[in-house]
Amino acid sequence: MNKRITVAAALLTAGVLALAGCSGSGGSGGSKDPIVVGSVNTISGPATFPEASQAAKAVFDQFNAAGGLNGQKIDYKALDDKGDPATATANAREIVGSDNAVAMVGSASLIECDLNKKYYEQEGILSIPGIGVDTGCFDSKSISPANVGPYNDLTLTLTYGSEVLHLDNICVLLEIAGSTRPTYQAAIDKWTKATGKKPSYVDDTLPYGASDYTPYIVKARQAGCKALAVNPIEPDAIGQIKAANAQGWNDVTFLYLTSVYSDNFAQAVDNAGAGVYVPAEFYPFTDDNAINKGWRDLMTKNKIPLTSFSQGGYLAATHFIEVLKTIKGDVTRESVSAALKSMKPINDKMIGTPYTFGVDNTAGWPIVLKSGTHKWEKVSDDWLRLTK
Repeated sequence: MNKRITVAAALLTAGVLALAGCSGSGGSGGSKDPIVVGSVNTISGPATFPEASQAAKAVFDQFNAAGGLNGQKIDYKALDDKGDPATATANAREIVGSDNAVAMVGSASLIECDLNKKYYEQEGILSIPGIGVDTGCFDSKSISPANVGPYNDLTLTLTYGSEVLHLDNICVLLEIAGSTRPTYQAAIDKWTKATGKKPSYVDDTLPYGASDYTPYIVKARQAGCKALAVNPIEPDAIGQIKAANAQGWNDVTFLYLTSVYSDNFAQAVDNAGAGVYVPAEFYPFTDDNAINKGWRDLMTKNKIPLTSFSQGGYLAATHFIEVLKTIKGDVTRESVSAALKSMKPINDKMIGTPYTFGVDNTAGWPIVLKSGTHKWEKVSDDWLRLTK
């Protein structure tokens, strides 16, 4: 009888320890259990960002193939929120609550940061999006994207247009998702405060995925715009440029964001007006250089498009792994969060501002697409940086 009681007690103790070890850990330094990492992404829908999570997965697969963290592999779970709020919140709860992820890494979603930031804070989990898009990615202590983001990006492109290209009559056209309008206005106001310039005209009614942008382009031309600062995704930007082409508006300058920076975009545009200018959030990948070699080789190997989105996912994952390697002892949500919050700045030539969790990246590399070239070119020898 005593023997049976002793065995039962031992089994009960083992069960309790096992449960304790599973809670929010994603694995531990003393075992070979996988380290669970997740991301919420807009992979399908009107505006998509699939490359970021694909790139992060490629980084983690490469890390695992090399042995992982002392034998511990990363189990990466990338879910599609489809641009739907209910799905985005459900995805986060599946990864964080059910799968016990230790961190969120490489996300790229139109809406998820704003929806999930309070939940992440409540659960004590931190997120490094590959591409931060909505306002919540930049105003939460639990979220710190690898990229500059559309708001600083807008300030950068406006600054380059007015201060370097010396353009006047710059107009702003905005595609608004969720509650981003005030943050875009703050980005415009930041430019105004720094330069004393104001937009000649603002239209914040541009839809995502419109079949025809002619009405918006016509209104902007009638308003006397000489340059258009716009925040579109790639297909929308192509549609806007083609609408300007159809109107014979060949002397307009387009001040776009990094979201249009791709080979596909360059090949699709014949007439770029007076030029399409972009402050690349990462070192220009279309320039022949060694800085992007690790990223380029890995993306090519995995057949992932060479875009700024895949650069962001790649950097989010590599930053995370670098911090992961500093952890002493068990890899848990708590130890990962502590390591990220106390991390030393990561200097990488792919970015103009050293990455530190909680500190915004505020640098872009000016590039241009000229008419008839189908090729992006650098127009600066250094990063353009916003003054604090």
